[in-house]
Amino acid sequence: MTGFAEYDRYDGLGLAALVEAGDVHPSELLEEAIARAEAVQARLNPLAWKMYDQARAQARGELPRGAFRGVPFLVKDLIQRIPGVPTQSGSRFWRGWTPDAPTTLYQRWLDSGVVPFAKTTTPELGIPPITESELHGPTRNPWNPERTSGGSSGGSGVVVAARVAPMASGGDGGGSIRIPASCCGIFGMKPTRARNPAGPFASENWSGLVVEHVLTRTVRDSAAMLDATHGIEPTAPYAAPALEGTFLEAATSEPQKLRIGFHSDPPFPVESHADCIAAVEDAAKLCAELGHEVEEISPDHPKREISRAFVTVYAGNIAADLREAQEIRKRRARRGDFEVSTAIARVLARSVSAEDFVVAARYLQGEGRRMVERFGHYDAILTPTLCKPPVEIGELDPTGAEAVLQKIVSATGFTAPLKLPGVIEQAVIPLLRFAGFTQVANFTGQPSMSVPLYWNVENLPIGVMFTGRFGDEQTLFSLAAQLERARPWRGHSPPSQPPSFQALTTHTAKTRV
Repeated sequence: MTGFAEYDRYDGLGLAALVEAGDVHPSELLEEAIARAEAVQARLNPLAWKMYDQARAQARGELPRGAFRGVPFLVKDLIQRIPGVPTQSGSRFWRGWTPDAPTTLYQRWLDSGVVPFAKTTTPELGIPPITESELHGPTRNPWNPERTSGGSSGGSGVVVAARVAPMASGGDGGGSIRIPASCCGIFGMKPTRARNPAGPFASENWSGLVVEHVLTRTVRDSAAMLDATHGIEPTAPYAAPALEGTFLEAATSEPQKLRIGFHSDPPFPVESHADCIAAVEDAAKLCAELGHEVEEISPDHPKREISRAFVTVYAGNIAADLREAQEIRKRRARRGDFEVSTAIARVLARSVSAEDFVVAARYLQGEGRRMVERFGHYDAILTPTLCKPPVEIGELDPTGAEAVLQKIVSATGFTAPLKLPGVIEQAVIPLLRFAGFTQVANFTGQPSMSVPLYWNVENLPIGVMFTGRFGDEQTLFSLAAQLERARPWRGHSPPSQPPSFQALTTHTAKTRV
């Protein structure tokens, strides 16, 4: 390796191979990543907390000889707990809270050999599909800083796309890995429900809707990290199906001829942008050229019913999060501790009964069963990842009478306005007009991935989403790797990359082994 100009050439496995061969020291990789992070932070704001000193000490020490030994890594500032490092969840209420024990998944990441050096931004509690918290401000898209990076793993999407590090963690309860992957032009896999551990402080997150993994530039990095982290833990209430072989083997194997159904019809009462439709049609054509059997299908979703059930289940889980937050922090939330949209969700949850919540959850499960029964003979279902290209910063903020009503409801807890026809839909539909495809795979628990195959005339990435059978990430990884070979996206970089920081070479050469 002749200087840090070559840093971008390597994915996580590639950097780990350099470390293993003695061609570079983990400290050198870390200093390059830190310098890049600082440059990107000033422009795009993806960092929620810096762990530089802790990471430097780790890089100088004896690292586990896992698949990613010595590779710089960033952790989304939500759910995952790092001892001695604040977990703030994009919220003023959580500001300064510091756990004293790690989550299981974080420990498994450490065991893979990575060197975590910062936490990345998320919207408050990971709720909206954009990363514009009042705590940290907007996190911007590296392809166009006036556009969103997506959410809720927006900071992680930025640092991977901007070549700060080859991968960063994300969590997906309604698309939060796949949405920023689409917005930032990188690869994002949501694994099967319970494939990765949720404990030990929870048995599941958001009624089983959430699963955590990573965002990456290459398919093989995502596969290899899932090999390193998957598996049941003692506190798990259920497990993902067992697998034969490894995910990395699947990502390096040619797929068999697959049957792929495609459509651009969202499950909610919203429409798909022409760019997103074009991206799906382009991907369908590519899959056919690669020898797969591809046909257009129609999901016939009961859209209004899904919308009501979706709002009920998500609001209930958000309200439960707020209640547990107060118990952990040992104080009641005051006005202004949570953002208006978060407070609205709590008020909404209080306006429905426990019976309503259970019925809504069962409805979504039933819709999942219907999808499996209807399309179970397909190996993958292809759709847009999003309904729109990355929206402008602030575009999804409520305005006018809607903003005033939300502030009144959130401040008073008065639920009567929420019972007026269309009020709840008006609050939620703008978000779904942007991100209205990803949630179905969270209802069903199926693996689902956003693949960066298409850029529009504005040079904005438009991801396409493939959803596979429950427990079958291997087919998706194999297909994704084939698409990656057919239309490589690794060299497609955002226009304003940070410099290579060659000046660091003299300083960091002292740490070379």
